Amino acid sequence: MGFYSLPAGAVDPQKPHAEDEVYYIVSGRGAIHVDGEDRLVQAGAAIFVAAGVPHRFHSIAEDMTVLVFFAPAEYTLAQNATSAS
Repeated sequence: MGFYSLPAGAVDPQKPHAEDEVYYIVSGRGAIHVDGEDRLVQAGAAIFVAAGVPHRFHSIAEDMTVLVFFAPAEYTLAQNATSAS
């Protein structure tokens, strides 16, 4: 898990991850694009993103602080895929 901060107007450069994720919006306001759908988010919102699904925050109207949880831990599956090849 970790914190992810995005200032108002920022561009989120995320690419799909090999692990499932849950985002919890601690503060701020904006939107998230997940697999072709947009959803407004603000403090208190929780968003699930399955492994491999394209996603990114956008239209950030207020500085956002986001708590992110990976399952399993971030890069765990990517490392296993690399060592198996």
